[in-house]
Amino acid sequence: MQFAFTKVREGQNGFSILEMMLATVILLVGLVAIAQLVPASILLNYRNRTDSAALVFAQRELDQMLDQPLTQNFFTDTLGNVCQLGDPTVPNSVQGSTVQTFSNQTIIQFTPPNPPAAPTNGYGFTYQDPTDPSGITYDVRWAVIITGNGSTASSRRFILGVRQVGGTGYFQPITLDTMVEK
Repeated sequence: MQFAFTKVREGQNGFSILEMMLATVILLVGLVAIAQLVPASILLNYRNRTDSAALVFAQRELDQMLDQPLTQNFFTDTLGNVCQLGDPTVPNSVQGSTVQTFSNQTIIQFTPPNPPAAPTNGYGFTYQDPTDPSGITYDVRWAVIITGNGSTASSRRFILGVRQVGGTGYFQPITLDTMVEK
């Protein structure tokens, strides 16, 4: 019977405790960095959701305005809000909410100097999404610019803005700008 002996090679040692501690610290730093990304991604997801909801609501409201005949001065939307569509006897002027130009874009002005102004009567309302579990409220405002001969409208330009009210942080308003003609 023969025995095979294996000789332990010199220079083959395991990890030292110092090397293990250093590797553990490096791993923990990486895990902490990744863990900090989770709340940031949750916040961005929430903001994208509210922006999308505001855009869908704004488009739905604007579609209702565009469906009205040019002879109509107001209508009641599907939520029961009386919405003004402008007075054709005051052509070529902004009627309704205040607008401003920002980066060559006409937008609704939501926040003048403190305190924020309420929407112009008949040209704005607040809306709380019934399907949203957090109960987000939106401020909806619009302005109308009518062109025509002074008694009959030949076109209407609608500038509609929606922004989230309350919450934490600043949320950019959504602005839609379109025109309807005869």
